[in-house]
Amino acid sequence: MCDCVETVRVRASVKEAAGRMRAFDVGALPVCDQGNLVGIITDRDIAVRAVAAGKDAASTSVNDVMSQDVICCRPDQDVEIAARVMQVNQIRRLPVLDEMGQLCGIISLGDLARISPEDTIGRVLSGIVQPIHALHSY
Repeated sequence: MCDCVETVRVRASVKEAAGRMRAFDVGALPVCDQGNLVGIITDRDIAVRAVAAGKDAASTSVNDVMSQDVICCRPDQDVEIAARVMQVNQIRRLPVLDEMGQLCGIISLGDLARISPEDTIGRVLSGIVQPIHALHSY
């Protein structure tokens, strides 16, 4: 896991979140309120829930477009279990909470690729990229 996690405040603007993503070269930021993890905002959340919906990035808060139901794991959890959680829930990033419930890291697909056998990362990726809904042609 990466233990140098950048976060964004729940009341920050979408524009600020996008700027932080650019500055730190990441596609997602855990969202915190008074030190507690309350959501996660991804570049896709910004594109779909803000830009495509015609919302103003400077006046729309992160709270309005973030994903609130964040699935997490613990630092002592086996990497295979974390990988399975990512696969089953089709998520690319998994926040890590310590025994006090505080954010202490995040696991990404890249982290799994660096440490896991090929079959593990292949299984996780195939589970994540399976479409949930039928694709539409435009």
